[in-house]
Amino acid sequence: MKVSTIWKGKRMFDSTGPSGYSVGMDATPKYGGNGEGMTPMELLLAGLGGCMGIDITMILDRFLPEITRLEIEADGTRKETNPSGFTAIDLFFHIDGNVPDYRLWKAILMAEEKYCAVSDSLKAEIHPHLILNGVEVEKPEKTS
Repeated sequence: MKVSTIWKGKRMFDSTGPSGYSVGMDATPKYGGNGEGMTPMELLLAGLGGCMGIDITMILDRFLPEITRLEIEADGTRKETNPSGFTAIDLFFHIDGNVPDYRLWKAILMAEEKYCAVSDSLKAEIHPHLILNGVEVEKPEKTS
């Protein structure tokens, strides 16, 4: 896979992938940008959320009519020294609907451990959390 990233001036870049879609990135004013696009680190978290979401919806395909909301919030903790990459990422899966929590946990863990290429590419520890119908559900010891 090849992605082309083109400088647009100052700290702004546009990246285009094989899909033909593009995304703009910019640094915050603190780093000399105008803040006119997501930062690369924001895009990394967005990519993780999107990858996990796609895999989870594929795994739960037959249960999708029972799901009324699926929102993934990624909260990354970064090193304080350069390069200030993520050391840990908490993923909060806000799901509303009528699907048993054990099925949701199984899908979340399968996505993270087996299918999501983005999570597989990261050095950071990933900590999933399930909030089902507004209530946090503890991760089971086993998901067989």
